[in-house]
Amino acid sequence: MNRASVVQEFTFDDMAKISRTKLGCAVPIELYRAIRLIGMYQGLPMRGKGTTVTIGRKIGESLPVHSLEELFTMFRGLKIGDPHIVLEEEHKLHVAVKDCFCEGLPEMEGHMVCDLEGAIMEGALTKLKNKRVLVKEIKCNVNGDDCCEYEIRF
Repeated sequence: MNRASVVQEFTFDDMAKISRTKLGCAVPIELYRAIRLIGMYQGLPMRGKGTTVTIGRKIGESLPVHSLEELFTMFRGLKIGDPHIVLEEEHKLHVAVKDCFCEGLPEMEGHMVCDLEGAIMEGALTKLKNKRVLVKEIKCNVNGDDCCEYEIRF
């Protein structure tokens, strides 16, 4: 079979296969911020919302997690942020994320920039629960809030 005719997709496990002998496995937060905020947030229509939500959901679905706690542990390990439940109701959670990638950026009132990270949670939780989960960013450091926070509806 012709290799070009085989449809292949990357998996999350593939992302850990790093062979960079000189530069290692880390990239600076400045590069991540530039891709997210200059490239996507400023460079795409509607501040990139459709793109970042689609990308985030796909990433979340691919994460090898089997519980909310594993998801939170992975968020910390990948240095996405430090999530904690701050409100828990029957069909709703509020998750605050400290140490988010946007912490320390200039404040811009009315701007919420962490939709990708929320969509990662949404994709992972939708897969875990085997039903549609909705995640909405309700606080953001860039907006002047003390943390980034997400409302999760089951």
